Amino acid sequence: MHPILKVDISELSVSERIQLAEDLWDSILLECDASEFPLRESQKQELDRRLGLHRQNPQQGSTWEEVKQRLGFDK
Repeated sequence: MHPILKVDISELSVSERIQLAEDLWDSILLECDASEFPLRESQKQELDRRLGLHRQNPQQGSTWEEVKQRLGFDK
């Protein structure tokens, strides 16, 4: 167990560990400037490609809720 934590992470359920990871990541992002995480040109191009596909057909794809349900995280 990491000394900063009051619980053994391995005792948490998968959904609790995912939530912990999300909370940790959110806490990091709140303290950082986006310029501290520069994107490579290939990453920018991929994001632009995906945004273009979405704009061409905004109904295609899944909502976050649908993805969580399909992966079994809604239980």
